[in-house]
Amino acid sequence: MAKRNIGMWLYQNSGGEQIQKKMIKLLKDREIDVLANVNLKNAIAKNGHIIYEMKDKKVKLDKLDLFFSYNAGEQTPYQVYLYKALNRIIPMINSYEAFELSEDKFHTSFYLRKHGIRTADYKLCHSDDAHRLNTIMKKWEKMVYKPTDGWGGMGVTKIDSVEALNMLIPFLSQINLKYFYVEKYVDYDNTDYRVDIVDGQFVACYGRKAATGHWKTNVTSGGSVFLREANDEIVDLAIKATKTLGLDIAGVDIIFDRKKEKYIVLEVNGIPAFATPEQEKMGLNFNDKKIDLIVDLIDRKTTKEGGSK
Repeated sequence: MAKRNIGMWLYQNSGGEQIQKKMIKLLKDREIDVLANVNLKNAIAKNGHIIYEMKDKKVKLDKLDLFFSYNAGEQTPYQVYLYKALNRIIPMINSYEAFELSEDKFHTSFYLRKHGIRTADYKLCHSDDAHRLNTIMKKWEKMVYKPTDGWGGMGVTKIDSVEALNMLIPFLSQINLKYFYVEKYVDYDNTDYRVDIVDGQFVACYGRKAATGHWKTNVTSGGSVFLREANDEIVDLAIKATKTLGLDIAGVDIIFDRKKEKYIVLEVNGIPAFATPEQEKMGLNFNDKKIDLIVDLIDRKTTKEGGSK
């Protein structure tokens, strides 16, 4: 087999640099060379090519065998725009189509529900129909406003009274939103299951819990990670959600609805973090398994049998 070449853009903080080194070594053992730290923000597109300029050379990224994009924190609109263009030519992990779907909370919930996967009840309405939120509030009693494209809990707001809603609507009007997306607040114990899936296989599960007096489990919102086992129902639900969205890699957030007594998918993250060094010390030891599965996935996708474009 001819030597294969891939591009990689993996976050470097919280242990990411060491993760990347391990991955590159394993790929090299399979005769797959890696062009690392390729931020598409620094590339240009011209005359049918997407060109990444390095100190000593220029690389046509569209000539690579695959591009692995895994950096949520440094995404820019330009980088995402080139991500979409590059995916028309070469295989990507995740594909742009799956990435775009998972980035949008409404489209994710809409698509999952259409395929029989339980999510929180939701409503999407035009910004001119803000009065509908009052009707929804009366029916649900509590709801959660979510920016459709946010991550890490940013901008997510719980609305538990008409007064709170009346305070929020003028603010939303000022930021010139085109639509409002809200979910019915789910009665749960302020903990969730984060289930990591790679290439249709279960990698690991851990729990997250909200800080005392709060309800968001996201670590960036003050939540904390703890050891937690997943049962078969949770694993099956996570695998099904990942497959439905077409993701190669996913972190599926699942909570238990105490009122309906059912597990539901709260969100699906296309770039779930590896365990940090601190989390590994507390017992989260899934990084090596996740690396091996990603390397296997890259190996398969860069062969003709793997479906390269």
